[in-house]
Amino acid sequence: MDDIVIKESDKGWLGGLAKNVTFIVTKDCQLACKYCYLIGKNQLERMSFDVARKAINYLLSLDDKSSEDGIIWEFIGGEPFLEIDLIDKICDYLKTEMFRRNHHWFNSYRFSFSTNGINYHTEKVQNFIKKNASHLSIGITIDGTKRKHDLNRIWKTKDGFFPKSEEEKGSYEDVVKNIPLWLEQFPNGGTKVTISSADIPYIKESVLHLYSLGIHEVNINVVFEDVWQEGDDKKFEDQLMQLANAIIDEGYYKDYACSFFSEYIGKPMDKVLDNQNWCGAGRMLSIDAAGNFYPCTRFAAYSLREKKPIIIGNVNDGIDKNKLRPFLTLDRLTQSKQECVDCEVASGCAWCQGENYDAAETNTVYQRSTAICKMHKARVRANNYYWNKLFRKLELEGEREEYEKNKRELKPEIC
Repeated sequence: MDDIVIKESDKGWLGGLAKNVTFIVTKDCQLACKYCYLIGKNQLERMSFDVARKAINYLLSLDDKSSEDGIIWEFIGGEPFLEIDLIDKICDYLKTEMFRRNHHWFNSYRFSFSTNGINYHTEKVQNFIKKNASHLSIGITIDGTKRKHDLNRIWKTKDGFFPKSEEEKGSYEDVVKNIPLWLEQFPNGGTKVTISSADIPYIKESVLHLYSLGIHEVNINVVFEDVWQEGDDKKFEDQLMQLANAIIDEGYYKDYACSFFSEYIGKPMDKVLDNQNWCGAGRMLSIDAAGNFYPCTRFAAYSLREKKPIIIGNVNDGIDKNKLRPFLTLDRLTQSKQECVDCEVASGCAWCQGENYDAAETNTVYQRSTAICKMHKARVRANNYYWNKLFRKLELEGEREEYEKNKRELKPEIC
């Protein structure tokens, strides 16, 4: 096969203002990750091409003069590459229809995937990548060292998604073998790491391990669910301080990035500039196998523990704007407690709209979950330590100006 190198990253594509449409092509997955928010994974709910075709025809037929200049067509599961034949057929149809309709998205689109990486090397996936290389973004999820990755990202058993502890088999070796090929094709590829209570002690070693694999961009966040134990914030801060020391002392800051350290977090809230919704729910669209539309995947039934799904339309009837309207009014002020608004380190404190809804006392999207409050404050303390130490080092060595010109930093992501 010819060498494939995809140099352009989706991060910041069109200033992050592209429309995002997500096809839930399957609810199946090879893994049973312990922290996964998808509690209703199964092997039965698989999207048909007919459902995808109807969704595409509806979206491309909308006469919206204010429509975004570009679009990201995203494919998720479960594990999306389990349905590579369907995805290939959907993408062929998308390209054909955007061209046939002379749609302005034809010259401004991306196909986006977040994958567990297990099937990345297979012939069908590689043929798909070759065919769509110039319009493709793929991220492989690897959690860090074998110890950390295998703690949570385990294979499911043949008869279900929840293996007993004695049957647990980690997936690290099955994923890491595909990292060199992925980085060869996506040199700027970043990975997404999730932190839960059990794996806090492995944060530092895991980020450095990912750097050693050649991954220059590590997007990392704590789970939004209320899983945190007493003292976790102190352990978290200690790990981030150790990581800060390693990144600065060993010079990783010159060529590598970790989203835990950002100049944009830990400040009081600017009620104008910061008053946006962290989450894109309602401005994105998700479609499931039944043809239902959701404001985000997190509002589909397989993502929710306590609440009923919020369906805002379907492929036959289109979007019900009355059901969508509440999501378009969401911002930081409309859903935060006053103590969050007045918090001295409010900036960069994130949330998930679906988790807000699932954890709320009533069926509302206007009650913000604050389960990560202590974890955010711990991150801010470590973040302040990081930047104070780095800038002192740069000033002493006369490298501050050069660093500012060439720095590699990840701004906080708004999903």
